[in-house]
Amino acid sequence: MSLEAQRTTTADVVVVDYGLGNLRSVTRGLERAGAAVEITDDPDAFAECDGIVLPGVGAFREGVENADPYRQPLLDAAESGTPVFGICLGMQMLLTTSEEADHAGEGDVEGLDLVPGRNRRFDGDLKVPHMGWNELDVQRDHPLVEGVDGEHAYFVHSYYADPEDQGAVVATTDYGHDFPSIVADESGTVFGTQFHPEKSGETGLRILRNFVDICAD
Repeated sequence: MSLEAQRTTTADVVVVDYGLGNLRSVTRGLERAGAAVEITDDPDAFAECDGIVLPGVGAFREGVENADPYRQPLLDAAESGTPVFGICLGMQMLLTTSEEADHAGEGDVEGLDLVPGRNRRFDGDLKVPHMGWNELDVQRDHPLVEGVDGEHAYFVHSYYADPEDQGAVVATTDYGHDFPSIVADESGTVFGTQFHPEKSGETGLRILRNFVDICAD
């Protein structure tokens, strides 16, 4: 049976509305994956849900500034063990800093620092943004990546995560060199994908279902 078949709701998930990100597409994907989804700009909701999704499209500085009112509630949720899932820019915001701010002449802008590290710009002769389908190479066990090793996902980005601890790398993808396409913190409950699972067909739906299962545990 196709993974597209919707299944019974198993977890309550909050999608953070901080003004950036394709909220509707993420919501539809999560609903197909079995989540009851609330799009909210109310951080009080973080304490009452089974999992939090931090989506994002755009610049690192804008994302961090827009999400600043949610910084402490997100940190508190992560500390409590609530799964936090960053997507694309949302994943980059899990790290500490980004070269994107330097590139724009804005200096360091501090992310959430839940996965210590720096986001770096693709260099050399590589075309940026890295856009389109590319392969996931799973590097270590994590419930988010069950059943997706060697599958393809959809990317649109010019920067990539470079965690301080290479143990944070869950999967890599080759674009001129191997870069981390999925990262997770030491606890395993804070993680992110550089690609868009909501645009990645059945591979993305598998990842969203894995996330919902993590939230339901």
